[in-house]
Amino acid sequence: MAYSDEESPLLSAAGGAADTKRSHVEEPFKVPTTPAVEPPPPRFYGWTAEGLPCPHLSATGEPVPRRQWNSSVLACLGRNDEFCSSDLEVCLLGSLAPCLLYGSNVERLGSSPGAFANHCLPYTGLYLLGNSLFGWNCMAPWFSYPSRTAIRRKFNLEGGCEALVRSCGCCCKGFQEDDEHREQCETACDFATHFFCHPCSLCQEARELRRRLPHPSFNSRPVLVMVPPAEQAMGRGT
Repeated sequence: MAYSDEESPLLSAAGGAADTKRSHVEEPFKVPTTPAVEPPPPRFYGWTAEGLPCPHLSATGEPVPRRQWNSSVLACLGRNDEFCSSDLEVCLLGSLAPCLLYGSNVERLGSSPGAFANHCLPYTGLYLLGNSLFGWNCMAPWFSYPSRTAIRRKFNLEGGCEALVRSCGCCCKGFQEDDEHREQCETACDFATHFFCHPCSLCQEARELRRRLPHPSFNSRPVLVMVPPAEQAMGRGT
């Protein structure tokens, strides 16, 4: 029985084997893919001077605990250390010229150029207005208390509410778990400290800044180092 080319069993078998071999050869090697794991959302600890969340993390990624202020609010004369003279200067400025001390604090905090005049002049106007109308400095703290908040956020310092919770024990530790609520309480505490203990709060902030940051004008001065030339000896060639 004759078979045509299309009906030949040999051709069909050979063609099927060839197609199977070709499919095994041409099929590319597929690497099994694993599902991508989404990274966990970042956790923020602390705040920047501009009011943005800032991660205060250690080298191992753990949150850094809050630090305490170098001096208390009522330590106006400072400590007996190398900063004693500057503490006395801070105390005199806070008592006699708080506008100069506040402008120096803002300038040392690292603001834009001209921060001293931009903060000292409005503070002076509010200081004079409050003393002339009410007999005491009750208007300038409304303008100056954000500097205390900026210092506390910049150096991750312990606020007044946190210090109160630490001193009274574990009865009020629930509010520390909510960062937003805690920050609102700390900002209100910063305002209360400036309003009721204004000169002492300015002095405390100045002592903290002077222990942590140099004055910006010190870094802007160029330093010229003169290196004498090396001694040269002349010898006769052999």
